[in-house]
Amino acid sequence: SSSFAAAVAIVLGCCHMATAEDVKYYWDIGYVKANPDGQLERQVIGVNGAWPPPPLHVSLNDTLIIEARNSLDTPTTLHAHGMYQNGTNYMDGPYMVTQCGIPPGQNMTYRIPITQTGTYWIHAHYGAQYVDGIRAPLILHNPKEPHKYDDEIIVTLEDWYHDQASGLLKEFLSWKNPGGAEPVPNGALIGSVGGDKHKIIDFTPGKTYRLRLINMSALAMFHFSIEGHKMHVIEVDGVDTEPMEVGNVRLAAAQRTSVLVTALNSTGSNYLFHADMDTDMFDNIPETLNYNSTGLIRYNKGADVKRDKGEPDWSAFNDIDLVPLDGMEALGFDVTYSLDVYFNQYTDALNHGTFNNITYVMPKVPTMFTALSMGADALNATVYGPQTNAHMVGHMQDVQLVVNNFDAGNHPFHLHGHHFQLIERGPAPYDPTFNPRPKSAPARRDTVTIPSMEYVILRFRADNPGTWLFHCHIEWHIEGGLNMVIIEAPDVMQKRIRVPQQILDQCAAAGIPTSGNAAGREGYDLRGAPEGPYPYPLGWTSKAKGAMAGCILSALVGFASIIWYGWSSQQSYKPVATADDSEGLDAAETQGRLGRMDPDSAAIN
Repeated sequence: SSSFAAAVAIVLGCCHMATAEDVKYYWDIGYVKANPDGQLERQVIGVNGAWPPPPLHVSLNDTLIIEARNSLDTPTTLHAHGMYQNGTNYMDGPYMVTQCGIPPGQNMTYRIPITQTGTYWIHAHYGAQYVDGIRAPLILHNPKEPHKYDDEIIVTLEDWYHDQASGLLKEFLSWKNPGGAEPVPNGALIGSVGGDKHKIIDFTPGKTYRLRLINMSALAMFHFSIEGHKMHVIEVDGVDTEPMEVGNVRLAAAQRTSVLVTALNSTGSNYLFHADMDTDMFDNIPETLNYNSTGLIRYNKGADVKRDKGEPDWSAFNDIDLVPLDGMEALGFDVTYSLDVYFNQYTDALNHGTFNNITYVMPKVPTMFTALSMGADALNATVYGPQTNAHMVGHMQDVQLVVNNFDAGNHPFHLHGHHFQLIERGPAPYDPTFNPRPKSAPARRDTVTIPSMEYVILRFRADNPGTWLFHCHIEWHIEGGLNMVIIEAPDVMQKRIRVPQQILDQCAAAGIPTSGNAAGREGYDLRGAPEGPYPYPLGWTSKAKGAMAGCILSALVGFASIIWYGWSSQQSYKPVATADDSEGLDAAETQGRLGRMDPDSAAIN
């Protein structure tokens, strides 16, 4: 409940101002049954025999410890979304980037020093497991909270599928889906309930509430608004901001926003709040899909609902206009990378997402281990393999990413290990001769939405040695290859990072090497490294030339056959007998020449 969340925040804040603590959770990750929308009970992935997994609460300077047991029949990992993991890259979680996965039946201890505050979440980073329910809020409390409010409430937003993620993924990555249409959810959940059930938030007149909005979806973007109330944004993705009044909050998959809402002074009415899915994200809209979900702001159980006139407020909320509370100045850049986003059908007949026409394929050695084991060669992007799409960054360099979205859809891009500054937006492609003039204190976040045919310029300081995934957070696109890896200061990584033996043992149990290049070999010998698929090449390949030659030969044979048939038919031609009136033949002579005709069969109208 909201009161419980506030109590947790107050207790944690008071206790930890004086001393930091280890905050421990035990998560037994396994299959359970759930029916959150009341329409279909299905198998989901829960924690400790229940679903949804409970929120995690921890305070600044604490250490979060999650003892995770894998009771599934496949490997799994956990990713604390938005955590810097500075010095603990091996705890970041993405499979075959920093981890080999927790094997079935084994445990792993995640130990994460908390150096940040704000609203985050935690989810599986193996396959599409989090679509099946293994996801939960992660709240990092600030003992010296800069914003004033009386209570806080977590509001999770999720798209919900009735089918298992593994089956949906097979349908998505199939030659039968050449256009790459993503699976459309069956509905939406607010606070883990949906269908005919509605999330209820109780307000007390005059109190100010912090609503921590978290989009934990696989695909859907949500527009959140409250009828009859004003909202002020005070945080995005863990970055405190100066308050900004908004009519609605747009959250793409993985984004978080905190808003302050002051309750009205009357208990005479209750009000609706909206969490409407943006249907522009869907290739089709099933007739059964209710994409306009609502919940209730309740002042009085017996009161009627007072409705706003007209449509819900979907007025633009531009996150680039937010001003961080700490006033961090705009960065320049020492290195810049341009990343062009495309979706196309590749040589494996599947539709893949790509950066610069390279679709991500996992290497044989997790990328972090290549960085740690290759010595000076780790500074060369080649050793990470042709499909990892590795981009090198030096220690403490200021890095600029120019992301051009040439796809027809909107994409939320997430960078592990960092917050980035939002420097500029505009219509794609970005003109490199243009020198953007960022605000003195640009907005920062860890997940940014880039609309179709637009670009965004992002900048961050490389102060966190590690291997950090940059990817679209639409889960189907992650699995479809829209990923690349920032290799940040591998020389410093080799001095600072010591991988726990537990992780090394799990890699060994899975038969995954923990040294060598992307192929598990030394130096630049990449024989056996994953390679391809590739874009269908432009121009004439040898196969295309052979096919064309075959077509031409077939056409020539066809033409020759027609000519021969016409010539041979002419040789056996027999003249047709005729009888002209000018010859003056009588009827008997005419019949003799043309043959006798049945008068009945000749009567044709």
